Amino acid sequence: MSGDERRAIARAWLLGIGLIATICVVNILTIRHDDPDLPPLFPILWEGSSALVTLAIFAIPAAVALWTHRSGPRWWQAVPVHLVAVLAYSALHVAGFVALRKLAYLLLLQQDYDFGDLTREFPYEFRKDLVAYGIAWFIFQVSLRQGHQPATAQTMASPRTFDIQDGTRLVRVPIDDILAVRSAGNYVEFVLVDSRRPLMRTPLATIETELAEHGFVRSHRSWLINKARVTGLRPEGSGDYAVELGSQEAPLSRRFPEALARLRR
Repeated sequence: MSGDERRAIARAWLLGIGLIATICVVNILTIRHDDPDLPPLFPILWEGSSALVTLAIFAIPAAVALWTHRSGPRWWQAVPVHLVAVLAYSALHVAGFVALRKLAYLLLLQQDYDFGDLTREFPYEFRKDLVAYGIAWFIFQVSLRQGHQPATAQTMASPRTFDIQDGTRLVRVPIDDILAVRSAGNYVEFVLVDSRRPLMRTPLATIETELAEHGFVRSHRSWLINKARVTGLRPEGSGDYAVELGSQEAPLSRRFPEALARLRR
């Protein structure tokens, strides 16, 4: 993750800690109010175990929010990911707090904790976890968007450069000199106007996030192109195009219609 992304995730996680702690205390007080004869240790164990596991599995909505922030998927691409994520979130939540309660009951009370009928209790917990996952994902998503600040006038006025860590060598190039960036296994290859092609060990998605504000467009699952350097578009058949970048070319897949629309503007 970039520094901005790490800070955004940390801010959202801290907010989540505050919300979960508040909900935990309110639930404990509510249980005590509804059943004043119940020993206070029981609601503390119940709500505390659920809160601890929830704070840990916040990593799931955080990861999905990071993915949606970087790739901007369509709804039909995002729905299956959210479905798998919320099922994993709920399963880990239930398994985690049951394990913690069993351990606490054994150590503190010398008793066995009974969760109840799984076919009845899990759907009840899943409904609550679905809401909790949605709220957590929304918080992380908003925090990531706020953390992506547009360039200031001072920054835009200064020469825009990009640092390419090519092995042990740092290559600093003007962003305008980058024609395209393509995925090359565990590396990305920068196609420069002077025909150099330095490599950098990083995912293409990371470079896409950093260069998006400079007009770079994802034209293919393995390519980013500098919109300002496009000199022509040549149909290749079946909806695909070749993007002309002076003497260089890059592919534009029919699977990226938004890229074609942006390049035609």
